[in-house]
Amino acid sequence: MSRNEGEQEPVVVRDRRRIDPVTGQRRTPAPNGEEAQVAETISGTLDEEIVKGAAQEAAEPTAEQPAGEQATGEQAELQKQVDELTADLKRVTAEYANYRKRVERDRESVIAAAKASVAGDLLTVLDDLERAEAHGDLNGAFKAVADKLITALNSAGLEAFGAEGDEFDPSVHEAVQHSTSPDVSGPTVTVVLRRGYRFADRVLRPAMVAVTDHEPAAEPAGSAEPAADENQAEQG
Repeated sequence: MSRNEGEQEPVVVRDRRRIDPVTGQRRTPAPNGEEAQVAETISGTLDEEIVKGAAQEAAEPTAEQPAGEQATGEQAELQKQVDELTADLKRVTAEYANYRKRVERDRESVIAAAKASVAGDLLTVLDDLERAEAHGDLNGAFKAVADKLITALNSAGLEAFGAEGDEFDPSVHEAVQHSTSPDVSGPTVTVVLRRGYRFADRVLRPAMVAVTDHEPAAEPAGSAEPAADENQAEQG
């Protein structure tokens, strides 16, 4: 057997279809007027391509079918993100409002503490002015300056306390002397040795005072003798 006789001639398949089964487009006729030739082996590759093209055409409508469900899922996810961002915005807004309130309270506290510190340093000056007034030395231009200083401190929030006749309060009074008397009904401030001062609700210095406590009045000596005579008469 010769070599040419042993080799098998390839099978030539002529595709006479005017529509391409793969692309779905109309085929252009060959320039020489002959149909397009597709050289295939006996394995049937052309049939596989035809089946593949038909499967792709059948799968196209099913791919477009769940588009509405996909859009609904994306919308739900976006709404979830919007809700989370809205909750975060509300939380941050509330935290910022609380922060502003806290900063405002701290600022007012710092200002009040600074004013109280300045007023506390001037208490000794006020004591000197009070002693000068008691001795009659506070007059003329010196008195005008002292009045302006006291008015400015009072306007800032400084308040003096401690006067004779006040009820003794250990939280604002410092008792350095103590006595008793039947003329008072309880612990009473009878002498103010040094005035106290407070700034707003803060006591800068307690008042130094003398306190008189209540003492029951002694019974008259003459009233005790008739009572003794009556007791002796009853016993006889």
